Amino acid sequence: MRPIGFVGLGNMGYHMARNLMATGQHLVVYDVCDGPIRKAKSMGAHAVHSPRAVVDAGANTVITMLPSNKNVSEVYSDPETGLCASDSAIKLKLIDCSTIDPTVACTVGAMARALGHEFFDAPVSGGVGGAENATLTFMVGAPNNQAFERARDVLQLMGKAVVHCGNTGSGQAAKLCNNLVLAVSMLGVAEGMLLGQRLGVDKNLLASIFNTSSARCWSSDTYNPVPGVLDGVPASREWDGGFAIKLMLKDLALAVQAAEDAGVALRGAPAARAAFNEAANHGLAAKDFGAIYRFLEQLSPIPSEHI
Repeated sequence: MRPIGFVGLGNMGYHMARNLMATGQHLVVYDVCDGPIRKAKSMGAHAVHSPRAVVDAGANTVITMLPSNKNVSEVYSDPETGLCASDSAIKLKLIDCSTIDPTVACTVGAMARALGHEFFDAPVSGGVGGAENATLTFMVGAPNNQAFERARDVLQLMGKAVVHCGNTGSGQAAKLCNNLVLAVSMLGVAEGMLLGQRLGVDKNLLASIFNTSSARCWSSDTYNPVPGVLDGVPASREWDGGFAIKLMLKDLALAVQAAEDAGVALRGAPAARAAFNEAANHGLAAKDFGAIYRFLEQLSPIPSEHI
C-alpha cells in the first residue's frame, strides 16, 4: 500500500494527518515548521524535506492544507521543489484543502492535469474541532462524479460530509460563501452577546435563548465567542488556537474580490471585514476570530456609574 502524502501541518492539517494515521494509513509529510513535523514523526509518519520529496517517497495521493494562494502555487508548481516537479511516472491524485481564490485552484488544476495528474479543490468547514474529531465538511471541486468518488475515498477518513460542488474551483467558491456568512454571523453573535449582558441578561441564559430561537447559528451554539459559555472552544482559553483573525481576513478579502468580479453587491461582508481588520490592528490578529468579542469589549468600557 502506497503512503499518503500530506503537506501543511498547521492547526488544521496536523489533526487531519493524525486522523489519517489513526485509520492505519502510512503518511509522508512535509511542513516548513519543525514542531508539527516532530509530532507527526512521533506518531509514525515519515518526514521529508520538500513537497517534491513527498512524491519521490512513493505517495500517489497527496493532500495539501496551506495558508494562501502563494503557498499553494509554490507547493504545486515550483520547478525544483514542487509536487509536480517530481520525475516520478506515477499518476498523482492531488487534493488541496486550503482556502484560496477559485481562479488559483483552476490554474493549479489545469497545470496538474496537463501533466497527467488529477487535481481536486476540497476546502473544509468545521474548524479545528472538526479537524480534531474527523467531523469536517469537505466542499469538493471535481470534473465529474467518477473523479469525485476517487477523492471521496480518502476525504471521508477525515470528515463527516464530502460534497461535490461542481467542476474545479467550485469547492473554493462554496467555501468563500460559507466563510462570508460565518464572519458576519460571528460578528452579530459577539455584538448581541455583549449588548445583552450590558442590558442585564445573564450570558448563559442569553446564549440558550439564541440557540433555541431565530438567532441560532454555529457561531452561537457550537463556537460561542464569550468566555464561560462553552467548554473546549477558543473563547475558553483566551481565544488561543482555532481560526485566526488574520486568516478570516484573508478569506473575506477573497470573498469580497469574488463578489466584485461577479458583480454582486455586498454590505455585511465589507462591514465584517472592517471590524475584523480593526481587531487585528489592535493586537488580535493571531487570536481566534471569536476574539472579535474581546475587541468589542475593549471598545465598550462600562460606565463608572454601572460599576
